[in-house]
Amino acid sequence: MKNIILLFVLSSLLLVSCFDASKPNYQYFPNMYESVGYKTYAESTAFRNGIEAQLPAPGSVARGWAPYDFPDTNDGYEDAKANLVSPLEQTDAHRAEGKELYGIYCAVCHGSKGDGKGILMTREKFLGIPSYADRDITGGSIYHVLMYGKNAMGSHAGQVNATERWQIAQHVLYLRNELTK
Repeated sequence: MKNIILLFVLSSLLLVSCFDASKPNYQYFPNMYESVGYKTYAESTAFRNGIEAQLPAPGSVARGWAPYDFPDTNDGYEDAKANLVSPLEQTDAHRAEGKELYGIYCAVCHGSKGDGKGILMTREKFLGIPSYADRDITGGSIYHVLMYGKNAMGSHAGQVNATERWQIAQHVLYLRNELTK
């Protein structure tokens, strides 16, 4: 009986000595506990084509993104100006949202009234910012400029989504009407 108890105690000590609290003893999927770091677009033996399997499929479109069919050219600008029409209704709610976004992204250069006298212009950081009263603009041309930028103005496509661009365009057209009265 003593031998059995002694054997049990020794085997228990042996089992406990193998225990490591920082790592599980049995790992079903070891890469889930200690992940392997892969670099983006790195060569990989996981796929028979190497790197090709890690690239998006040709012609695929990211979820939530809609293609914009007007190219970033002067002809594309003129085409958008003539043919691109807002899918949003002209409402006070959309224009109010556009006014708020305009205050964040546009007013620093174009001014809160759209007269081209924003704070960056008055401090002479950027000169020659046009007034909306002097421009022949449409909702489509405003959307196109927000999408790609024009002259010294960069693209705002990364900051505002499609709906927000149309809301800003509604507010800009409102400001233009106010300036030309």
